[in-house]
Amino acid sequence: MHRGTIEQAVAVLRNGGVVAYPTDTLYGLAVDPRRDDAVQKLFAVKGRDLTAAIPLIAGTMADAEAVAVFGEVERRMARAFWPGPLSIVAPARAGISPLVLAGGRTVAVRVPAHPTAAALATAFGFCITSTSANPSGEPATADPAEVARRLSDRVDLLLDVGMAPGGPSSTIVEVRDAVPTLVRAGAVPWERVLRSIQ
Repeated sequence: MHRGTIEQAVAVLRNGGVVAYPTDTLYGLAVDPRRDDAVQKLFAVKGRDLTAAIPLIAGTMADAEAVAVFGEVERRMARAFWPGPLSIVAPARAGISPLVLAGGRTVAVRVPAHPTAAALATAFGFCITSTSANPSGEPATADPAEVARRLSDRVDLLLDVGMAPGGPSSTIVEVRDAVPTLVRAGAVPWERVLRSIQ
């Protein structure tokens, strides 16, 4: 692993590599979600079960809607909380590796409130994966030095801009029959999500 710039990180992603980068919560791992080989490498890096779906980060709401089909409720939540740590689960559009979806038909996506994460996704021109930068079973971290210690021999590039904000992971919400359902509690309180759509 070496430390690099956004431009170098984009080149790594386009070559099927793995990039560690800061989000508005913790450090995450990015690969191109359209490439089976890159997603397989991501699972190997984490030692992650292939039945676990991988969330995505988008640079803009338009980029998020390029990978997921949003209805009006999803758009209202996105307008209320993006950029920020709310992941919205929605039907996936064609073009994403089936490995990202773990055999399902939906994908979790968000626009982060971290300039580096947003800049990386925007410069790449497509969503990137955002699973936490840690081996499965170990705690996620906001510390780039900890990412380097744990994953130095498995990740191609580290975008080290210092500590990420930390705190809980993103809240994950799915809309079923026009009703939002809490998939995972996290940084955005569930009560605030419900108020946003009233």
